[in-house]
Amino acid sequence: MPITVKRSIELLGLFLLVALIILGNSIVMPLVMAFFISIVLLPAYRYFRKLRFPNSLAIFLPILLMATLVALIGWFFSSQVARLVSDFPQIQKNVSMHLNSLSGWVNSISHFSTTEQLNFINEQSNKLLTYAGTILTGAATSVTSTLVFIALLPIYVFLMLTYKNLLLRFIFMWFKKEDHTKVEDVLGESEAIIKSYLIGLLIQITYMTILLGGILLVLGIKHALLIGVLFAFLNLIPYVGALIGNLVGVVLTLASSPELTPVLIVLGVIAFVQFLDNNILMPRIVGSKVRINALGTIVGVLVGGAIAGVSGMFLSLPIIAVMKIVFDRSEMFKPWGVLLGDEIPGESPMKDTRLRMKSDRLRKQLEVENDIIPEDHSGKK
Repeated sequence: MPITVKRSIELLGLFLLVALIILGNSIVMPLVMAFFISIVLLPAYRYFRKLRFPNSLAIFLPILLMATLVALIGWFFSSQVARLVSDFPQIQKNVSMHLNSLSGWVNSISHFSTTEQLNFINEQSNKLLTYAGTILTGAATSVTSTLVFIALLPIYVFLMLTYKNLLLRFIFMWFKKEDHTKVEDVLGESEAIIKSYLIGLLIQITYMTILLGGILLVLGIKHALLIGVLFAFLNLIPYVGALIGNLVGVVLTLASSPELTPVLIVLGVIAFVQFLDNNILMPRIVGSKVRINALGTIVGVLVGGAIAGVSGMFLSLPIIAVMKIVFDRSEMFKPWGVLLGDEIPGESPMKDTRLRMKSDRLRKQLEVENDIIPEDHSGKK
């Protein structure tokens, strides 16, 4: 089959797969999220089974612990939001003062008067309110779908852990017997990466909330813990989340303080905590198992967000990591695994022809054909 036909079939299959995910988003995403959560809960399940707990109880207890943890996070977040709401009159006053200062600055560097600026703000506000109205019309549906998503998660997790042996048998039956060892390696490595990454993210949320919120609290920043927890959760989204977290921290600080100095403090502390997280803490927790290059990560996050929203952005990196494991062990899709990885060749494939091959076997075959590696009389290369 010509290479153009092969690539066309691959792209068509990819397009149909993405279309199915988009159309069945409300069905697919809870299943994918439940799959990753069930893998994270596997060690706890196996521990309870070693203690001779019944299978149903060994599944129910980890889910109960997870639900308790989520409830505690929700309670903490709601308490911080309640404090923010109670300070709303002062926040309104501070925002008005910052807007007046901004208006004076704009007036000093341009020909726009205060009246023209107010007219512009009112016009844009009306447009924003109209846009918000169109969004709120679908808010009830969004809330309902979110509640259904949350309600389905524990059910799916329970069923996946219950029928995990059946699902494994289903996977192995798709492959020939001689490929079962390779399939077992892929499953084992995928489980290790998913557990390492997701458990590392839970640890990251904890220490970033404590570290960032604690430092800001000591420095006297208002709503420090809320800034810490919001940034910790937004930071779960690679690259994009950190940028949004910085903006949220600046907005909350501006709204809570009449001065600009706290904003600089917040940005400086966030930069310091991010440096510790990216270069010291997170590499030690997750290790080097999720080896995806920055380009693949950013594109994956944007594609995941376009397909499935925030949940797609959050799950994009572990999904790409699992895809890379599968691609690396498939001769047909190995080029895609190379494209997603972070192993940059030291030489250009334009100069070193060995770097153009998919595998060592093919490279050696090419070297023999080109008389780079001569064969001896015994037939050995």
